[in-house]
Amino acid sequence: MSVLHASRAALLAIALAATPAQAASDVVREELRATTADGIGIRVREVRPRDGGAGEPIILVHGARVPGIASFDLEVPGGSLAADLADRLDRAVYVMDARGYGGSDRSAAMDRPAAESLPLARGHEVVRDIDAVARLAAARAGTGTVALVGWATGGMWSAWYAALWPERVGHLVVLNALYGGADRHPTLGPGSPAADPARPDRLNPTIGGYTLNTAAALFPSWDRSIPADDKTLWRDPAVADAYARAALASDPAAETRDPPAFRAPSGAIADSFLQAGGRRLFDAGSITAPVLLIRSEHDFWSRTEDMAAFAHDAVRSAGVRSITLPGATHYTHLDWPERGRDALIAEIVTFLGGR
Repeated sequence: MSVLHASRAALLAIALAATPAQAASDVVREELRATTADGIGIRVREVRPRDGGAGEPIILVHGARVPGIASFDLEVPGGSLAADLADRLDRAVYVMDARGYGGSDRSAAMDRPAAESLPLARGHEVVRDIDAVARLAAARAGTGTVALVGWATGGMWSAWYAALWPERVGHLVVLNALYGGADRHPTLGPGSPAADPARPDRLNPTIGGYTLNTAAALFPSWDRSIPADDKTLWRDPAVADAYARAALASDPAAETRDPPAFRAPSGAIADSFLQAGGRRLFDAGSITAPVLLIRSEHDFWSRTEDMAAFAHDAVRSAGVRSITLPGATHYTHLDWPERGRDALIAEIVTFLGGR
């Protein structure tokens, strides 16, 4: 074993002996279900301190492809942001799946070929899903507001909800999300590979209602954003493996495909295409909650212009804090603690008033 890998093994042993194992033993999980105003069933997992906890509940909102459990509550050390926040903040944390993802209801169109439908689960629908979970979480906690923590497209959806129902959001954390701060993007928006070749300002019409995603398809963007040939310097292989397995397990039909692949609605891509091209789908000026804007240094999705535009527009917010996590990737909450994960958790905990 090399000195570098020996050091990594020693650090992992220390970590296993300390906070992750302790956090895992100090939380309990309960599977719940919420129903939206338009009758959609939403899968929700509550992760709460064993002693019950109290205070404003936290809702974690996933991004465009991988649903909630795989994103935020993996059964490996360093893989559960939900458990870490529940333990550090002594509050209930709720992990949700937007419609069409994971354990939430899927439309009949997702059982047909993707080309037969337009992009499914658009943002104006997903905000209804967040509303259903917010009402459930607030009722269980006995509070008037919730805290939203959204990653990537989940950050866009969370902020959109906070703009529509500002009175129901006490705190908002936006991690690596688009906002329409610039009209050019390296992988999305007008003129990008996702654009219609005949009309470059529009999404390619061949993008149907949903996409099929294999385990291997989850890693190229993560790999490219890690500034080292050895990807294990940034992420634990056990976390990466658990992430891929949980993503596939989120779709009961995944194993019927060769290779196995899970379905993800493409409405998030359609909305992100607009944001990447400079279109704002909501006005951050309607948000009244304090806002924490976080961007990873090596993020491939959000842009510095998005964070700046959001902060500029959020004139009614009780306060906006914008930070960049040095050396971190888009997947910072799943990377090694010293590669941005610890700093991310510390920022969120401080913002939400924890220890």
